[in-house]
Amino acid sequence: METLWFCLVAIMVAVYVILDGFDLGTGIVHLAVARSDAERRQTLAAIGPVWDGNEVWLLAGGGTLYFAFPALYASAFSGFYLPLMMVLWLLILRGISIEFRSHLDNPLWAAFWDPIFCGSSVLLAIFLGAALGNVVRGVPLDSAGDFFLPLWTDFRPGADPGILDWYTVLCGVTALSVLTLHGLAWLALKTDGPVHERAERLIGRVWWIVLVDAVILTVASFAVQPRLAQSFMERPWLAVFPALAVGSLALIRLLRDDLRRFLASAAFIAGMLTSAAAGVFPYVLPSVSEANPGLTVFNSAPAQYGLKIGLAWWIPGLLLAAGYVAFVYRRFAGKVTV
Repeated sequence: METLWFCLVAIMVAVYVILDGFDLGTGIVHLAVARSDAERRQTLAAIGPVWDGNEVWLLAGGGTLYFAFPALYASAFSGFYLPLMMVLWLLILRGISIEFRSHLDNPLWAAFWDPIFCGSSVLLAIFLGAALGNVVRGVPLDSAGDFFLPLWTDFRPGADPGILDWYTVLCGVTALSVLTLHGLAWLALKTDGPVHERAERLIGRVWWIVLVDAVILTVASFAVQPRLAQSFMERPWLAVFPALAVGSLALIRLLRDDLRRFLASAAFIAGMLTSAAAGVFPYVLPSVSEANPGLTVFNSAPAQYGLKIGLAWWIPGLLLAAGYVAFVYRRFAGKVTV
């Protein structure tokens, strides 16, 4: 049951990053692809019906994590308290910038909120990538399973790391480029006219940045976290996840159909995230301290009975959420109009 719940949590995280990732990416490129007020309203209309529903998957993933691995939830949310508060404020700023922009028909009012929408989207992508980097790298857990991380120390991974070091910053920069590409693929799918043309041009340029970032991050991850190589050597079939990422990234470059290219971008993100999850398994929070080897799916999960009962409630809840998502995306399919 523990392994099953690990897979379910990993899937929910991947679904959140894929869905909320494209509207984060839209915010990142908002000022680059849209020059006039009408074009910026067009980019906002591309995510308007779905952006807040996409963030539901973040709440659902957090709730699932709390239920399935309560020790991990308690440890991570206390150790990462400062960055979590920063992420919360960025989510708030991004949400109100979308909603408040249209409350007044005034150029100065819109010009105030547009940079906030773009800046908060950029910082969110970097912070979420850095958070994943902290999980892959490991944290200094003590014997009780607790830890504290300053925002930075000497910017080097090791026994006394900070939230930010060269590796987690690299993860953040890679997340920024990946979500930028994902957002461009979404805008190419949902818009027409000048916004569509600019998105098309930028996809080709950003693709090369993503390729370089992905290669560097892969090499760095195997150097920083030895468990990755060990996991793939012990279970060679896990290579299917990196293969999914590599094949999908190639398809993004080769495909010209907007829908297929966006789906390839989603598959690339899924491949990257599942590769990281498979590489650290059975750990859910590795440790860089000798006092504690880390939290695993087995020492951070509740009793088997609770996991089984929870699964009976989780399945219908997930089906309801998935049905709602399918309805909304089908209802608002096609190009947006302003």
